[in-house]
Amino acid sequence: MLDIKFIRENADLINGAGRKKRINFEVKKLIEIDNKRLELLKEVEEMRAKQNVESDKIVKIQDAGEKEKIITAMKELKENLSDKEKELKKIEEKWNELMLQVPNVPDPSVPEGESDVDNQEIRKWGEVPQFSADGGFEPKGHIELMESLGLVDLERGSKVAGFRGYFLKGDGAMLAFAVMQFTLEKLAESGFEPFIAPSLVKEESFLGTGWLPQGKDEVYKTQDNLYLAGTAEVPMMGLHKDEILKEEDLPKTYVAFSPCFRREAGSYGKDTKGIYRLHEFMKVEQIVLCEAEHQESVKWHEEITRNSENIMQALKIPYHVVVNCGADLGLGQVKKYDIESWVPSEKRYRETHSSSYFHDFQARRLNIRYKDKEGKIRFVHSLNNTAVAVPRILISILENYQQKDGTVIVPEVLRKYLNKDLIS
Repeated sequence: MLDIKFIRENADLINGAGRKKRINFEVKKLIEIDNKRLELLKEVEEMRAKQNVESDKIVKIQDAGEKEKIITAMKELKENLSDKEKELKKIEEKWNELMLQVPNVPDPSVPEGESDVDNQEIRKWGEVPQFSADGGFEPKGHIELMESLGLVDLERGSKVAGFRGYFLKGDGAMLAFAVMQFTLEKLAESGFEPFIAPSLVKEESFLGTGWLPQGKDEVYKTQDNLYLAGTAEVPMMGLHKDEILKEEDLPKTYVAFSPCFRREAGSYGKDTKGIYRLHEFMKVEQIVLCEAEHQESVKWHEEITRNSENIMQALKIPYHVVVNCGADLGLGQVKKYDIESWVPSEKRYRETHSSSYFHDFQARRLNIRYKDKEGKIRFVHSLNNTAVAVPRILISILENYQQKDGTVIVPEVLRKYLNKDLIS
């Protein structure tokens, strides 16, 4: 959410943000509603003030006739005030609805584009394995690898959990826990405080992070009016809702594990087989709350992205980093990087990590503030990043480490968790 004063003073900038993000939003309509809201608010406040004055008069008046006259006028004023308050409530509901649709302004460095196809590579790391060179072999896809090694059961997963259901089993389950444990330890060593975050979350945290109302088709809702989070970002951003932090306690750097749930409503026909796109998965997420300075956000954006790159490099998985174009940004994101890992069977990079910053967009919605050195209360800036998502990351691990005989070498940094160096 942006400040209404900023929106009014920068209407062209907001319209430009909507155009770049391919979000249909009319600032003119919001300003018209805001004008009506302010007009009604003024009328209501004036009527309330008059009501208070007249109430004080009644106490002091001795003449019964005059008192009755004022009481009659008060009844009429009360009825008019009630009508205006109802009108104001309706306008405020519409105003709040529109305010939740205002797109955040993307950084000028964000490229133009119509979809993720237009994301631009900014760097790459690692040598892509050449399995078929010099009489080698054609790499297997992750489904064939995992089924042949007894790491997954997709058929029974669908029987139990429906479409996109799965069981990780044996070394597949152990490998999943290993990569998450490794990631948690690496980030804890870097000063990030570990959390296990809830997946059942109140609506206010979804609204606060920007997942609602725009992403309502993507989230699961329970009969208890709770929602299942698709990332630990949602509960972790709710952690400090309505709090005023101390500047000396910033930045807050967290690494949180949580089960994640997404309906994948807009992905009909995409990745219908395997473990790339699932309704239920696990994720380790980095979350940062920092001072309200653009350069501070930029610094942390680069750092949390580098943290994920360090994990990928430790796993020795080839990847590249892309900067997302405007159309591939969410409502609140100022800038976003994706890390895409090499998938040998598909001969392409595929997204495994995302890294974003929001300025104070989420903090305004969640009312997360801090007191600066001058004593001024300001909204924090927020960032988040996928440290690792499981089981998706297993695709690249297994495919890049596969051998001609169908076995898979365990990445060196994960061997201590599995007590083996080969999956066979």
